[in-house]
Amino acid sequence: MRVTISRKAHFNAAHRLYRKDWTFEQNDAVFGKCNNPNFHGHNYELIVSVTGEIDPETGYVMDVKFLTDIIKSEVEDQMDHKNLNLDVPEFEQLNPTAENIVVVIWNKIRAKIKKELDLEVVLYETPRNFVTYSGS
Repeated sequence: MRVTISRKAHFNAAHRLYRKDWTFEQNDAVFGKCNNPNFHGHNYELIVSVTGEIDPETGYVMDVKFLTDIIKSEVEDQMDHKNLNLDVPEFEQLNPTAENIVVVIWNKIRAKIKKELDLEVVLYETPRNFVTYSGS
């Protein structure tokens, strides 16, 4: 019997989408307003879902408090009220698109949970724009 538990979280962060090896004009043509040299921000919403067998002793797939603590330490503490380009090491050489952010978050959380549990992360950049990653 496999069950999925989910935890919502949020963080606010600024970023700029651009490639350092492109001219401003190239970046502007591809990334538009998101290429603003002064950055721009989002109120990110996050849904982290873990799927696995119910432990017969605890009745849990995973203790939600443990998942909450992982999200706080690996995502909120490291990304909330930060400039992703400047303050988050993973984005020093990686363009902080929603797609890249969700993969970084997934990798951070994946490293902290049991291998037999499946993980899916959904990241809302805006209420209408979101990305989903579940590995591979």
